[in-house]
Amino acid sequence: MTQSGKGVAAIIAACTIWGLSPIFYKQVAHIPAIEVLAHRVWWSLVLFVLILTLQSRLGDVRAALSTWRNFALIALAACMISVNWFLFIFAIQIERTTEASLGYFIYPLVAVLIGRFGFRERLGVVQWGAVALAAGAVGVLTYGLGVAPWISLALACTFALYSTIKKGLDTGPVVSVTCEILLFSPLALAVIVTAQMGGQGGFATNMQDTVLLVLSGPVTAVPLILFSYAAKRIAMSTLGLIAYLNPVLQFFCAVILFGEPFGPWHAIAFPMIWIALALYSISALVQDRTARRASISSAGVALTETKPASDASAKP
Repeated sequence: MTQSGKGVAAIIAACTIWGLSPIFYKQVAHIPAIEVLAHRVWWSLVLFVLILTLQSRLGDVRAALSTWRNFALIALAACMISVNWFLFIFAIQIERTTEASLGYFIYPLVAVLIGRFGFRERLGVVQWGAVALAAGAVGVLTYGLGVAPWISLALACTFALYSTIKKGLDTGPVVSVTCEILLFSPLALAVIVTAQMGGQGGFATNMQDTVLLVLSGPVTAVPLILFSYAAKRIAMSTLGLIAYLNPVLQFFCAVILFGEPFGPWHAIAFPMIWIALALYSISALVQDRTARRASISSAGVALTETKPASDASAKP
């Protein structure tokens, strides 16, 4: 298998784990979301530290946290991803997985807005149309349900901000995630200890809950490792398109497996989001191909212009 093929396989595996993770977290829905999050953080840290130790890269963690700028960015990223993880677990526990999936459908379009206003990236007419269509879908849901889909919006915004913060870090993905979890781990450990001392902790009460809480570490870490592996081997456009598998599978879990309500307002809003994503994705692909052709063309022109000069210099 080629490197590109391995990358595609890795991102499909990562998105499948993420997309089907509601099934996993549904099994611990009787344990408070904050406690599940604490175990998710703690056992992820154990796994990441083990991996970096085996790779003799544990010193990279200290180096990544050695400057105030990196420390501040990593701490902010830790806050964003912790809130995101908590809301995702909470949404599943209160039977709002449909809203969670909507959040990850909206996320790319929120990232587009951050790119436009935060980094002055230019957007075409089609891309603005996609953003407007997504905003209309949120408006439809707000009007139809009588309340804004705040879980969806919070998930989309926290993950978009998390991604934006990560752009400012020079640290590799595995090391940076380890640093984020490390900074949050004291609070996570405090939550676990408090719950256990109060006699209400889910850990060690029965075999099933204990195993599931420990497995929350690999369920978190493995797809992150697969995602970073894929990001180095395939184009970002391919990565972005395959990543939609995640919310699609979450939507499947919510509606088909969990039987969550999917009323007429959802039936209007979700297709609007899907059309918006299709428009944006097609536009992004066209732009990517155009940029590649322009790059190849300019390289060819440069080669043509330099060739006579090299020939001339070779003459006696």
